[in-house]
Amino acid sequence: MNSRDTGTDWELRAEQWLQQRGLSSYRRNFHSRMGEIDLIMQDTDYLVFIEVRFRKSSYFGSAVETVTVQKQRRLIRTAEYFLMQHPGLAELPCRFDVIGIELDKNTHEPEYTWLKNAFDLS
Repeated sequence: MNSRDTGTDWELRAEQWLQQRGLSSYRRNFHSRMGEIDLIMQDTDYLVFIEVRFRKSSYFGSAVETVTVQKQRRLIRTAEYFLMQHPGLAELPCRFDVIGIELDKNTHEPEYTWLKNAFDLS
């Protein structure tokens, strides 16, 4: 399995994990010239733009720590573009979440970290 397939697999797992916690799926892998958003979901009244990060280990830092300021800016620009294309959704309050997935070093089971409202437009 190449890294793109691995990323897609973990995005699907994250989507299912979030659905089990009450979020509804809207779109997966939205692409524009500005960038990509892994998952777009709805959490009650919020439209949520989600970045999914996977790491086999946290030896060099956790998965959620890999979302740089530059990546945040790309996500924000991509979300703004998405909302311009979907004006009906622009009325909803938005937030940016990060899902970090790491494998437990003993069991090799995935452990999820969900940072709600991980960053904002400022």
